[in-house]
Parts: sequence; C-alpha cells; structure tokens
Amino acid sequence: MVATLIISIVTFILVILSILFFPHIKLGKIKLDTYWIVALIGAVILLSFSFSPINEVYNQLTSSSSINPLKILILFFSMTLISIFLDEFGLFKYLAVLASNKAKGNQYTLFILLYLLTAVLTIFTSNDVVILTLTPFICFFCKNSKINPLPYLIGEFVAANTWSTMFIIGNPTNIYLATSAGINFLSYFKVMVIPTILGGLLELTIILLIFNKKLKEPIINSELTYKVESKVDLIIGLSILGICLIFLIISSYINIEMWLVSLICATSLVLFTLIYRLITKKNWCFLSNPFKRLPYQLIPFFLSMFVIVVALNYQGISNKIATILNNDNAIWAYGYSSLFASNIINNIPMSILYSSLPNGLSSSNYLKAIYATIIGSNIGAFLTPIGALAGIMFTSLVHKYEVKFSFLDFIKYGVIIAIPTISVELATLLMVI
Repeated sequence: MVATLIISIVTFILVILSILFFPHIKLGKIKLDTYWIVALIGAVILLSFSFSPINEVYNQLTSSSSINPLKILILFFSMTLISIFLDEFGLFKYLAVLASNKAKGNQYTLFILLYLLTAVLTIFTSNDVVILTLTPFICFFCKNSKINPLPYLIGEFVAANTWSTMFIIGNPTNIYLATSAGINFLSYFKVMVIPTILGGLLELTIILLIFNKKLKEPIINSELTYKVESKVDLIIGLSILGICLIFLIISSYINIEMWLVSLICATSLVLFTLIYRLITKKNWCFLSNPFKRLPYQLIPFFLSMFVIVVALNYQGISNKIATILNNDNAIWAYGYSSLFASNIINNIPMSILYSSLPNGLSSSNYLKAIYATIIGSNIGAFLTPIGALAGIMFTSLVHKYEVKFSFLDFIKYGVIIAIPTISVELATLLMVI
C-alpha cells in the first residue's frame, strides 16, 4: 500500500512539475508534451510490480459496462471531432466576427456578446475547442483595437469552464463521472441546468464589476470581415451536430449507448465531408486538419491515470480517502474537495479517482456527490492553470500572443471568481437534487 501511494503521489507531482517547468521535449522534429509521458511511466511502474494488477485493468478495459474507459474516450473524441470540423468550416470565427461588429464600439456590449457566444458554443460543442479557437481571435482583435484583452480572455476562459457543466458532453470529466454513475443525458441536464445558469450569471456579474473601468474605454478600428468558405460543409456539420444531440438525449430510451451515438455521427460527418470533396474536388484540408488537431496525448494520459486509480482502489487507499469525504454533507465535501484536488492532481485524474469514492453512500447522497464532483472538476479549471489541461493550453496561447498574464494573475482572478461561483452552484444543487 505504501509503495503504491508513494509512486502515485510522485507521479502526480511530476506531472504538475512537467506542466509548469518542462512542458515539451523534442525528438528530432517531433515535439511531445511531457505530462502524459510522466503519467505513462508511473502507470508502467505500477503494472510492472503488480501494484495495479494487469488482469484487473484488462477486465475493466474490455468490460461491456458504460464506464469502460475506452467507450468514454470514443465519446469524447467523437464529440471533439465534430466540434473541430465546425471550427474548420468557419462557424466559430464567423460568429466571433459577427459579435465584434454588432458591438459597434461599445466594450460592454462586446464583452457580453463574446461571453454569451462562448457559453453557447461550449454548451453545444466542446470547451477545449472553443478556448483554442476564440483565444487567438480575442488576442488579435484586442491588439488591433488597442484595448485591454484581459476582461475578454478571462471572461472567455471562465465561461467555457462553467457552461461546460450544462451538458454531459461539455467536458471529459462530466462524461467519465456521469457515465460511471449511470446518469443519462436527459437526467444529467435536468439536474445541472439551473446550477449552471446561476453560476454563469454570478461569474458574469463578478467579471463586469472587476473590469468596470477598463470596459468603459472606447474601441478603435473594430470592424472585421470574415466569409465562410463552404456553407454546404457548415450546414452538414450543424445538421449532424443537431441529430447527434437529439439521439444523445433519447439514447437511454432507445437503448443505444452515448459513445455509439457520437461515433456514428462523427463517422457520418467524415464520410459526408469526404464525399463532398470527391464530388467538388474542393479544399481537402477540411478533411485532414480536424484529425491533426485532435488531442491524441489525452489517450495515454487518461489511460495511465486510470491504471494509477485502479492501483489505489486495489490497495485500499481509495477507501481511506472515501471515509473522510463520505458524510451527510456530500455536496459540500465532494464539491469543495474536488475543486482543490483538481488543482493538485489535475481534474482528469481527480475525476477518475473520485468516481468510486461515493460508492459507500446511500443512493441519494451518491448522486449528490457525483454531481458536486462534476461541478468541482469544471470550476476547478479556472482556480489555477493546473486545474485542467484547458488551463495549460490557454496560458500557452496567451503567452504566444504576448499578453501579460502571469501564473499569479491567473490565481488572483481565479480565486475571486471560482469560490463564489462554485458556492452558488453547490447551494443550487442542494435544492434541485
């Protein structure tokens, strides 16, 4: 038990240190992220010394249950692929330019429009894709218009990691935790819709108060133009996304698992795009670019962390953690602890670990703990940059575009916004569940 605990803790620490101090390594012309390599080494060590039994890992990877990690990865990657296709078709940029032009020189209007755009896109697509797409746009627009980008960058990142709680597909942590608890798409939405809305409105108010003076400044040279290159592709993409969401909602009633629905829809989109390219001989980058942009590094990271959690469960360490959290105040215990745990070990490994902790609770408290953990895993993303991989990508992009936004700045704004937001969402959850 002690050896497993030491190896796991050292792995978690090295993952965080790698993210902060040596995020990449180069092998010739190939650039690799280091965080998943560190996690993989930790998992291999645990498997090699049988601290995480290979047969147990194999059984869970090949099980027909909905919590099979491979099914969860397929669901996440399928939905991410659809989102990236829509981005490649120009949807996100077109809407961002439209919002900017609608503001007509008023920063308050611009901020609210971009915040709402981020919220809507996040709900129906993917928070990570939204962040990767809108962050460069915001940096470019603000530099061109000579306005402070911080209100918009913070608003975008916070919105993407709050409104991602509304749908089960908004974040891989939602997918893993909800699926592990047997929660279907519609049941999830019924519980999370009100906490998400109230949390989103509160954080919007807080950000507007923080940046009140900066948003009073005028916008210079704000007019932009952007034309969608292929409207047919965009219409097909939006149609498939709509069909996918409908079938995800009714999946539990027609006995089709969500991962299969998303896989069929993503495959259909790829086939339609391929056929349209063959017929029209138009730009093939619409077909190849989305596959290049998929976050493949998440696969070894997710599976490595899964192996580590199997070891913690097998050695009885998870049970000891559960005894601390399992009480009548499950919402508060799991909500706040998952928020801070996400910023110690990242929200993905935290979610994998926390998925089994509430098993000893009554059925009602079990669901409360799971939903509270989902909230903590999302809101934890904007407490510190370590809270989620999205935070690492976000800060990297901000620095790339030469925006002054330090690690301490992230934490300063994160604490001010995250703590009240999660408190309101957990209090609301207590009333709706």
